Amino acid sequence: MKNNLTQVMLKNGMKVMLKEIHTAPIISSWIWYRVGSRDESTGKTGISHWTEHMMFKGTKKFPANILDKTISRVGGRWNAATSRDSTRYFETMPADKIDLALRLESDRMRNSIFNEKEVASERTVIVSEREGYENEPMFRLSELMQNAAFRVHSYHHEIIGDMADLRTITRDDLYAHYRTYYVPNNAILTIAGDFDAKTLLKRIKELFESIPKGKVPARLARPEPEQKGEIRLTLEGPGETTFTQIAYHFPNATHPDYFPLQVLDSLLNGANGLSNKTSRLYRALVDGGLTVDASGGGESTMDPYLYRITLTHHPERKPEDALAVLDAEIRKLQEKPVPARDIARAVKQARAVFAYGSENITHQAFWMGYTSIFADYSWYTTYLDKLARVTPRDVQRVAQKYFQHSNRVIGTYLPQGKGV
Repeated sequence: MKNNLTQVMLKNGMKVMLKEIHTAPIISSWIWYRVGSRDESTGKTGISHWTEHMMFKGTKKFPANILDKTISRVGGRWNAATSRDSTRYFETMPADKIDLALRLESDRMRNSIFNEKEVASERTVIVSEREGYENEPMFRLSELMQNAAFRVHSYHHEIIGDMADLRTITRDDLYAHYRTYYVPNNAILTIAGDFDAKTLLKRIKELFESIPKGKVPARLARPEPEQKGEIRLTLEGPGETTFTQIAYHFPNATHPDYFPLQVLDSLLNGANGLSNKTSRLYRALVDGGLTVDASGGGESTMDPYLYRITLTHHPERKPEDALAVLDAEIRKLQEKPVPARDIARAVKQARAVFAYGSENITHQAFWMGYTSIFADYSWYTTYLDKLARVTPRDVQRVAQKYFQHSNRVIGTYLPQGKGV
């Protein structure tokens, strides 16, 4: 995974990572900005996601109405996403067409148009998106859990933002956010595929190095205090299904305990949070007739976040019964080390998921940037080695440390029938 990697810092502070992969005539280009919902204060929640939407409204050189057609005409695809810690844009193109993607990204880094009418139109779109989420019991429950788990840290709010802010954020707020964070020294360009690194780097310098360096944006630093006791909450709403979510405070991706917890997750839920019939929770809860589904997982984040387990309850069983069985399964992990063969199987599952997520050129370009937001690329290249070093004692230790009642929030969604 380390072969053919070139890393360069441009004169304006933009980081460039290039990985030659000559298996197919394709290139995937990603540009990452160090800004996400983590960087939003009260009154401006959702502004990073909204700014991402505005970046598709075009520039004078690349008007919005021709962007999609231009990229699809040459056989490319493009998209973007906002997360808690970053905002990223990508284009995966035939190798001989990648210059279009590079010209587009260098232009919209400095020349995006934030038209008042487009802002108003996009407000309607995002408010409707938020309203759609609010019709989903699990969104409402997850948001409430997040609000309860984080009183201080800005992981408190959802990426889409609070409705009050979506109704009041202005065009000038959005443009100021863009100008603050969309500067080259706050960006990482990651490209993988069929190219010559020396030739491509020369072109990247031509397109990006003249963009002026900006002031390095300050990132919010509001550490969440330790939770002092279990928090329980109940949410009522329409529907026929009862859900429970259990969220444990969970270390960030660079913490040494992150990797034993990944193995523990594989034991409880199946690799990478994908529920499967060999996992402990599936056997105990679904096969046991207490729930119709049980799944869980964490995220790789800059700051400590949450490990969530979600239970979809059997209509004829009490939620308390499922929670008691869940706690019993966790106690087993805490009371004695897991057999080494179980650890080996869990690591093997995690390796398979990792390999699947690394196999294509788009994924390769993604991982370079994704890991650079919270660590560096070596986090990715050493991932499997770190998993392989996890011992039964490690898993027992992290189960004891993090899976405490005082370290969790439990939320239950109680349906009130279709007519409510």
